[in-house]
Amino acid sequence: MSLPSPLSQHIIRRPQRIALLGHIAEQGSITRAAKSAGLSYKAAWDAIDELNNLAQKPLVERSVGGKGGGGAKLTQEGERVLRLYQRLQVLQAELLGSDEAASDFNLLGRLMLRTSARNQLHGQVVAIDSQGRNDRIRLQLAGDLYLDAQITHDSTQRLELQAGVEVVALIKAGWLELRAIGHPETPGHNCMSGVIEAILDAEDGPSEVRIALPNGQVLCALAPPAALLVLNAAEGQPIQVQFAPSNVLLGTPV
Repeated sequence: MSLPSPLSQHIIRRPQRIALLGHIAEQGSITRAAKSAGLSYKAAWDAIDELNNLAQKPLVERSVGGKGGGGAKLTQEGERVLRLYQRLQVLQAELLGSDEAASDFNLLGRLMLRTSARNQLHGQVVAIDSQGRNDRIRLQLAGDLYLDAQITHDSTQRLELQAGVEVVALIKAGWLELRAIGHPETPGHNCMSGVIEAILDAEDGPSEVRIALPNGQVLCALAPPAALLVLNAAEGQPIQVQFAPSNVLLGTPV
C-alpha cells in the first residue's frame, strides 16, 4: 500500500481533499461530489489536479461538460488510495483518543508546509549537473516526462538531493508561458506539450488555463485574454507550455 511521500503527507494535512475521492466514487459527478464535500466546483477541480499531480498515476478520470458538470470516476489507483485513507481514518480515531494525542497531531500539521504555487508535480531526481554555483536538477515525472530545475549548489546539499530522491516541483501559474504547437523552443527552457482542458475567464485579470499533460498530470497557467486570442486558444486544443528551470522550486518530504 506504499504511496509517494508527498501524497502520503497530503493525506495527513489535507484529509478533506482525499475524502473528495469517496464522494466522487459515490456520486460519479464532480459537481455533486463537490457539493457533498462542502467544496466549490472550482475547489474540487483544484483538489483533483493536485491529487493527480502528486500521485504516480492519475487517481480520477473525468469528462468535461455534460449533465451535472461532467462525469468523474476513480481509477484503480484512486480506489487503492481511497481504501488506504479509510484505513487511516480508523487508525487516526484510535490514535487521537486523548486530548494530548490530538494536540500532538495538530503540532505535526503546523510543521508541514503548504505553498501558494498552483503547480505541484511529484517527481524523482535522475541527474544533477553542476554549473558553477548552481546545479541543474533533472527530474523524471510520471509517464516518462522530464523537467529541469536550476537551484544553488547549497540548496542541493541542504535538500540532500541525489539520484533516486523523491521531490515536489513547485511552479507558479504566472511563470508558465503558453505557445502554439511547433513554436521554436527557447534554448535551455522546459517545454511540454498538452491539451487545453479548461479556460476560466476572470473579469479583472488574466484567464486561468488548465493544460492536461500526456501523463495525466495537469498544469495551471495564467494568460491575458489578448494572448489567448492570438493563440486561438480553446478547450481541446493542443498547446505548448514553456518555463525556465530557474522558475522551478524544489521541495522534499520532511
